[in-house]
Amino acid sequence: MAGLARIFGSGAMTNSILEIEGMEVIFIIGSNTKETHPVIANRMIKAYRKGAKIIIADPRKVPMVKFADIHLKIRPGSDIALLNSMANIIVSEGLQNNEFISEKTEGFEAWKKSIEACTPEYAEKITGVPRDAIIRATRLFGSSRRAGTFYTMGITQHTCGTDNVTALANLVSVTGNIGREFTGINPLRGQNNVQGSSDAACLPNVYPGYQRVEDTEVKLKFEQAWGCKLSPKDGMTSTEMMNSAAEGKLKALYIMGENPIITDPNMHHTIRALKNLDFLVVQDIFLTDTAKLADVVLPAACSFEKDGTFTNTERKVQRIRKAVKAPGEARDDLWIISGIARRFGNEMGSNPEKVFEEYTMLWPAMSGITYSRLNKGGLSWPCPAKDHPGTPYLYKDGFPRGKIPFIPVAYQPPAEVCDEEYPFVLTTGRNLFQYHSGSMTRRVGPIEEHAGEAYVEINPFDSERLGIRHGDPIKIKSRRGEIEIKARITPKVDEGTVFIPMHYREAAANVITNDALDPQVKIPELKVCAVKITPAGP
Repeated sequence: MAGLARIFGSGAMTNSILEIEGMEVIFIIGSNTKETHPVIANRMIKAYRKGAKIIIADPRKVPMVKFADIHLKIRPGSDIALLNSMANIIVSEGLQNNEFISEKTEGFEAWKKSIEACTPEYAEKITGVPRDAIIRATRLFGSSRRAGTFYTMGITQHTCGTDNVTALANLVSVTGNIGREFTGINPLRGQNNVQGSSDAACLPNVYPGYQRVEDTEVKLKFEQAWGCKLSPKDGMTSTEMMNSAAEGKLKALYIMGENPIITDPNMHHTIRALKNLDFLVVQDIFLTDTAKLADVVLPAACSFEKDGTFTNTERKVQRIRKAVKAPGEARDDLWIISGIARRFGNEMGSNPEKVFEEYTMLWPAMSGITYSRLNKGGLSWPCPAKDHPGTPYLYKDGFPRGKIPFIPVAYQPPAEVCDEEYPFVLTTGRNLFQYHSGSMTRRVGPIEEHAGEAYVEINPFDSERLGIRHGDPIKIKSRRGEIEIKARITPKVDEGTVFIPMHYREAAANVITNDALDPQVKIPELKVCAVKITPAGP
């Protein structure tokens, strides 16, 4: 989300979920919304039934396409070319919001010059989308002043992921579709408390509330609150940690609620890195593939077995309450963390409400939120005072960094492109029935009966050329590894593109995905790599 944060000052959804129903145009890029965010998809379908127009940019014919007016079936990794071309059309046809640009943005002329060559014809060559479809989608989006934009990891998990988000932010800014109701740029979070975890500083370069560790005044504030000296240097991202462990520089690792063996790219590299550690601790609710390598496993309670708060994708802070007792020796995360801290000589306490009070004291945007208020319902930050109602949409009164900068970004090809040896593009994602690494959903019998088998989607023309039938076992190989998996023949993917859902450990997509990183935020390029396909043999 770094591209969004550096432009608007926030990496969160700018507008509320409820507002979706009042939008005129909904632009979805890099998101299989109906399968991965079905609650939000239902709001979009309600908007569609009220007359909203839906534009989808995605390499696959995802289920939401059924409700779309236009499907821009782009080649994986070509998002910037599409977005810059849409911006070019908006400017050349005079669809831009001149009032918004002059009053609330800067750098427009330099950015405008940077997209002069990004014509629809240019984009068609790179994206594979016909120029007329790009023009039609752009006119629809650019003509509306009640257009909402939604994206997920389909555009962030690339070596140019930050630039993808920046290009999208430029497109939103040139139309002025932000800072008002029924508009906005909205990253949909992938899990139930990803937003809350980010807010609370589960990031290597910030304290709670996205306050930078390198800021001297911020650092002093937290040192005084916590009674200790703090480093002014950024920490490592999770992908950097794995590389450092593989190199023998990182000696110990504490993994909490993650299963990187399944979710990180280039699985063999991840396993080598973890085995190279001197000491590995894993804290989780189940014995995951990663936990099986741990020296110590700390059994954690699940969300129904503890008290606290979650912050959802629309910045809404909500209370969670213990419904059942945790089994066996499982304990809630805060109890475990505070117990370890106590053994290090730090009596930090394990009362979730007290922790929340400290959190809100140190982040002004949360200072008006209390447990007593949350007992009556959720509140969206910013909520700076005890009588403040919360903020459904951001930037009504302006932007935290003054004017929004237009930031030129240029298309760059994926880190790995197809060649004669590896002629297919692999892209990965999720499906409706399984969830993430499957550590929870794959323990549910009815789900496994319905969707318990790994598969790869292949276009009918490719399957005919290769002599592959529906259900045949085949081998998918990249420069990093190989898996055996069953073929699912479908026109959902274009010729030359294949898709594998990430959930299945027995045919894990991340054995073969590319671990090349975005240089700015170190996100791996999980969405594009080159592969070859061969029959599995007898």
